Amino acid sequence: MSITKESELVGMKKASEAVAYTLKAMRNFAQPGMTTKQLDNYGGQILNELGAKSAPYLTYGFPGWTCISVNNEFCHGIPSEKKILSEGDLINIDVSAELEGFWSDNGGSFILGRDFNQHKEIVDASKNILRKAIHNIKGGVRISDIGFLIETEAKKRGYKVIKNLTGHGVGRSLHEEPNEIANYRNKFNLTRFKKNSVVAIETFISSTSTYAETLENGWTMVGNKGGFVAQHEHTIVVTDSIPIVLTETNEIWS
Repeated sequence: MSITKESELVGMKKASEAVAYTLKAMRNFAQPGMTTKQLDNYGGQILNELGAKSAPYLTYGFPGWTCISVNNEFCHGIPSEKKILSEGDLINIDVSAELEGFWSDNGGSFILGRDFNQHKEIVDASKNILRKAIHNIKGGVRISDIGFLIETEAKKRGYKVIKNLTGHGVGRSLHEEPNEIANYRNKFNLTRFKKNSVVAIETFISSTSTYAETLENGWTMVGNKGGFVAQHEHTIVVTDSIPIVLTETNEIWS
């Protein structure tokens, strides 16, 4: 969407604060021995208390309130009573929701407890690359140039990017134009960021794979060559300078 009046910015801020608070709370609540369904129910309860509705459930009938992906799962992990979290797991939580007609999206990967499996480097890379990408976005900048920046920064650190998972427009629905804000330079995408537009910027930084494939459950995605992915996402408003990061209170940069 494009922000055309103050009331729309207020609405987007309110929805974004709801998903940011929920993501932060879920990250702090997660602990070894807990099932991903328990963690999801906690997040769903918070959204409900805030008057927000789960976007993936509302839009696609996703079997959970949030997406919780663990270790080799890249995204869209289905919360389950059978999946028990362990110390050292690489966990990704993606929280998106609708509140009073406005939609916002955010997510983040983190390590549960001690870093037994040396995931800190890829998690930090994803966070830092997201920050650099967002700080280079303004009205008139080509979307493909931001994709080039993300891929270049990943390569500098010895990583790859997932080419078929992208950021997107958001605001009056979960996915809007521009619907492909890729993590690499797509020379055929001549679209530019527009001032006052609302977009969800995501980094998908990969250890091994370059494409994500869907498992038989129809939702969860894993790498075409295995490995791990760290993902971080903020919803922002594009301006003439540094964007407004609507979901910054999720503290993924802290």
